[in-house]
Amino acid sequence: MLKFVSKSFIQLTIKELHDLFALRSEVFVVEQNCVYQDIDGKDPKGIHILGLDKKKIAAYARVLPKGESYSSYVSIGRLVVSKTHRGKNYGHDLVKKGIEEAIKLDVTSSIKISAQAHLVSFYNSHGFIEDGEGYLEDGIPHIAMTFKP
Repeated sequence: MLKFVSKSFIQLTIKELHDLFALRSEVFVVEQNCVYQDIDGKDPKGIHILGLDKKKIAAYARVLPKGESYSSYVSIGRLVVSKTHRGKNYGHDLVKKGIEEAIKLDVTSSIKISAQAHLVSFYNSHGFIEDGEGYLEDGIPHIAMTFKP
């Protein structure tokens, strides 16, 4: 079972920062074969959710305040579970924790995500609904989805 902790950027240790960037790169860049600018300047403004297996980061998500990614929405992004920890429902736990942190950040705003298209039903199961047409993001089909608390 993973232990989830949430931290502001300044609360992250240097090792945690290294490890979360390593996990994001391992999955999004290497596993998904997607070259993109992961370090986008938004991390300092985010809430970072670490899913810890003992002291190792096995899952991660980033919650950004309204106006950072979307003008009218809080956003959850960079959701990732390490390959070795998949199939144990940790992704569901991570989304629930992301919603919880987004609501803490701004109880009045809806939440928006840019979901990989093959995960629409996964996010639907957490109350997200499609918002508009699909699009390519870094060569991968995505769709915007929103959640109203």
